[in-house]
Amino acid sequence: MDFKKELKIFIIITIVFFTAFFLPVESQRFDNSLLESLRLVKWYANKHVILCLIPAFFIAGAISVFISQNAVIKYLGANANKFIAYFVAAVSGTILAVCSCTILPLFSGIYKRGAGLGPATTFLYSGPAINILAIILTARILGTQIGIARAIGAILFSVVIGLLMAFIFRNEAKEKISKKFVVSQDDNGKPIWQTVLYFLFMISILVFVNFGKPVEKFGVWYAIFSYKWIIVSLISLFFALFLILFFGYSKLKMFIVLVLTTVFAFLFSSPLPAFSLGFLGLSWVAFSKDEENKEWIYSSWGYAKLIFPLLLIGVLIAGFLLGRPGHQGMIPSSWISMLVGGNSFFSNFFASVVGAFMYFATLTEVPILQGLIGNGMGKGPALALLLAGPALSLPNMLVIRSVMGTKKMLVFVSLVIVMATFSGIFYGTFF
Repeated sequence: MDFKKELKIFIIITIVFFTAFFLPVESQRFDNSLLESLRLVKWYANKHVILCLIPAFFIAGAISVFISQNAVIKYLGANANKFIAYFVAAVSGTILAVCSCTILPLFSGIYKRGAGLGPATTFLYSGPAINILAIILTARILGTQIGIARAIGAILFSVVIGLLMAFIFRNEAKEKISKKFVVSQDDNGKPIWQTVLYFLFMISILVFVNFGKPVEKFGVWYAIFSYKWIIVSLISLFFALFLILFFGYSKLKMFIVLVLTTVFAFLFSSPLPAFSLGFLGLSWVAFSKDEENKEWIYSSWGYAKLIFPLLLIGVLIAGFLLGRPGHQGMIPSSWISMLVGGNSFFSNFFASVVGAFMYFATLTEVPILQGLIGNGMGKGPALALLLAGPALSLPNMLVIRSVMGTKKMLVFVSLVIVMATFSGIFYGTFF
């Protein structure tokens, strides 16, 4: 008998037993926290999995198949022109304007295709942090000063964090430079404009489907929000025609998918069934075409298997500890309000840490902060939370760790928290 192995089993059983023995199931706060974790998972499934993650998985899978490794290395690789690499990474993330979880499949896709660690982490931060609509909403609700500070801080953060990650892990960059990649010389024989349009269609669907509701019920932003499903439908129609004309997709199969999707759109008041059917239909048509398109579906499924379970675990834990916006978990919201007053190092650091671990859907950070500021939160900690919160979350961290390792994940998270903390102190002192 292996004594060490048996001792390890005994310790695990003992820990599980005492955890079950002292489980505070009679505590109202504990029971409510369990319910909050399940409610957050339900809300996440309703609002983000179908509309955010599924399109992101398809885009990430397409990056792996339809964008040559040579192109990724040329523009985002460790040996690429630094100005171009970081500009492309920051601008790409900004255009997407997605939440901290939706950016993960896309980050994983470009990182695995050979993107340098610096540009890849710039892209990882910029996507959820530099959201134009969220910055405008911040300025209108919380004030112009903090809106401008958020915009400047997020843009600078994305590049500085990328540069610091590249410097700290510069040995990896040297390995990528010296590594002999086996790359294709073209993008599967297709003209570059076809590849660009292909991704533009899918990214447009992702962006417009998740277009947030503005506070004011007038203007351009509200008009886009009001007609976003009509816009998505038109984009999807043109995308289908594009796939038929230039990618050789079956006309009959695409027609069947379009008809069924249209029927679902009229049968159900919610757009989710029709949207889901559209992606299932696209998978069916693509999978039955050729090996390259089969590889696209397999690659998308691979990202889903890697990322979704970790996100689910992270959302459960975040919901248990912090609850949903406006609802309490195990950590009372009154404690958080009390600890983020003033402009001390601790209040800014605490706001950065809470923001980093809490899950914020796109635009939800603004009303949450509005409530916290009303309860006495300082201006510095408010900015610190704005800079750390949208870009990170506990689910986000679990997936980042699986993609680039524990050490890089810890350094990335630490850089965001430290920079958010000192930005908050600076802003709170001078403004």
